[in-house]
Amino acid sequence: MLKKITFAVYCGLAVFLMSFSANKKEEKTTFEYQNTTEVTWKLLGQIDFIKKKNPHYGEVMYPMINSTLKALQGKKIKASGFIVPIDSKTYALSKNVFAQCFFCGNAGPETIMGIQFKGNTPRLKTDTYVTMEGTFRYNADDIDDWIYHIENAVITQQK
Repeated sequence: MLKKITFAVYCGLAVFLMSFSANKKEEKTTFEYQNTTEVTWKLLGQIDFIKKKNPHYGEVMYPMINSTLKALQGKKIKASGFIVPIDSKTYALSKNVFAQCFFCGNAGPETIMGIQFKGNTPRLKTDTYVTMEGTFRYNADDIDDWIYHIENAVITQQK
């Protein structure tokens, strides 16, 4: 219970302090004119987990999505990261390169986003750094799916 209260106070304080950020004007301008919000890995990493029973797996850690991300559900976002192949036709966006990604045990599930491209899925090389825009969706209930998704994704920059 104390952990939940501490987490809630921390998230509330973080949101309050972010409202005084020097970048607030830039973020607001981006949102107002382009109707797009930039989502950072730092924000995606502000997550906690709660242990719950699952009918198929027993006790499992479920994500507790913060209020800032909940407010972005279904909204247009911009995110940058490294391309990680999941199979021959599916990719994910990762905070880290493939050698340090979630699958290798060096990061948590909050450091990766499932990608559903708008139109045909492009051929991409592993560890290509991209910026993409699309619709944000979070998942707090299906443990067989990514926590974060970017749907109708379009690559806007590629390095």
